[in-house]
Amino acid sequence: MLQIKSILCPIDFSEFSIRAYHHALSLGEHYRAKLVALHIVELSRYPYADYAAFEGNYEAFRHALCEGGKEQLGEFVKQHTRLELRPELDVHQGTAPDCILSFAERHKTDLIVMGTHGRRGFDRLVLGSVTNRVMRKTTCPVLAICNPPRDSVIGERHHLHRILFCTDFSENSEQAFNLALSARAEYDAELVVLHVLEESSGPARRDEDLAAATGQLDKLIPPEERKALKIKMVVRTGKPYQKIIQLAQEAQIDMVAMGVHGRGALDVAVFGSTTYRVMQLGPCPVLAVPV
Repeated sequence: MLQIKSILCPIDFSEFSIRAYHHALSLGEHYRAKLVALHIVELSRYPYADYAAFEGNYEAFRHALCEGGKEQLGEFVKQHTRLELRPELDVHQGTAPDCILSFAERHKTDLIVMGTHGRRGFDRLVLGSVTNRVMRKTTCPVLAICNPPRDSVIGERHHLHRILFCTDFSENSEQAFNLALSARAEYDAELVVLHVLEESSGPARRDEDLAAATGQLDKLIPPEERKALKIKMVVRTGKPYQKIIQLAQEAQIDMVAMGVHGRGALDVAVFGSTTYRVMQLGPCPVLAVPV
């Protein structure tokens, strides 16, 4: 069973961190976990930092920004906290990915919940770099929030009705599968297990590949989970991110779970683009699970 005792939610005051914060609140209340709202002050974003350093006022400038961040974070939490859970507040100074990673490691965070866009603008390449760096280097799962799940209302608890797990049958996807099974049991949700095949050379080969993939999916399901009758297996052919998004839309999925590393369709070289496209274009949050 998935144990979530501590949740970290980075806050940059954008609309995307508002969505992430409400998800983090809902999860924190459901699992009775400690929630930390973390704001990162990045001095490199401020054009006057170099001038302050030149004038010898760098420390005062840095202190003022951190104090301002604390005040703004307090107002953010006060405005957007509508559930009973009250988070701890923390402000760090540095680069966003490094601060998030070091905080999560130091405090042994069980889950990071973060928006896929940040306050640096709407450039997906820039914004994706923060989320991607965190997902690639952290040792805990990351729930990336871009689009809210269907029928979600800000301030209300989020319930998982359907979960989509994507697998390439590698050992690296095993942990993601375990978390998907745990979340299914925790929320009494339906679990859809998907494998996407590369385009085959012909109809005969395609039928063989489909049969083999279906057999592998069948072996994944533990006997006790079969009794729940809430697991569906699907094999599709095509580009992974397109098929994942398509199925997530068709099945009205509330969360997609994927392993961070893998082979083939979810290979390290492809993972970033596949997962990032699912996060940006998909209809629901994505749980990225590292090895």
